[in-house]
Amino acid sequence: MIAVCNSYEGELPLLISVPHDGCHVPKELQARMTKVGLTVPDTDWHVAELYDFARELGASMQVANYSRYVVDLNRSASDDVLYPGQLVTGLCPEQTFSGEDIYSAGGVTAQEKAERIVKYWQPYHARIDTALVAMRAKHGYALLWDAHSIPSAVPRLFDGDLPELNIGTNDGRSCAAPIERAVVTAARASGYSVAVNQRFKGGYITRHYGSPDNGVHAIQLEIAQRTYMDEATTVFDAEKARRLRAALSQLLQALLEAARDRA
Repeated sequence: MIAVCNSYEGELPLLISVPHDGCHVPKELQARMTKVGLTVPDTDWHVAELYDFARELGASMQVANYSRYVVDLNRSASDDVLYPGQLVTGLCPEQTFSGEDIYSAGGVTAQEKAERIVKYWQPYHARIDTALVAMRAKHGYALLWDAHSIPSAVPRLFDGDLPELNIGTNDGRSCAAPIERAVVTAARASGYSVAVNQRFKGGYITRHYGSPDNGVHAIQLEIAQRTYMDEATTVFDAEKARRLRAALSQLLQALLEAARDRA
């Protein structure tokens, strides 16, 4: 069996979580999936590769190996709605973002969902929890950066094209205000278009683990995929990525410096 995730432990109080870059689907599920579902089109393509520089900074990383179609690690185990009134993609999606069926017959039963939670969801979140506890014990605080990307236009989810950098802190509840300001300032200085707590306020990971009063500051960054790849082919664009990595490095440095100042 493929590991639920690949992890790397750095020396800084910073964990970068990449929950949607995984493409693996167990064979028993592949047999039930449609041709579209098997191509896992809603993957956060190349996000782990984008952040490969973070190890040199000293950050820890945790990268999921399984597709979000197996289980969405950025949803709660109880499958609560993140954005009331908007399209619900769910803990175990049955349709793609574009509305196409993922399964050729039937969907995901309650028993299957419970099994996937135990097998895939819980181990990923146990690792996050362990890492954050260790960072707080060592440094007095912990930083969680939840790294995502998405096509620039997904009509079923939002109108028009997304801004390039979409920062979410659950309306300021998952991160102390001075730390959020530092990251937003760095983002706006990057030359990319920026949105803060608009369409993407942070998913379950940001909302659940972010607890400034307890020394854990969590931020989600949703990147529009046009900034680093060809969206039609999903091919990685090294030149675009070079510029974006420089901006991401500045955002992470701003995060670390603001957290040190606050501590």
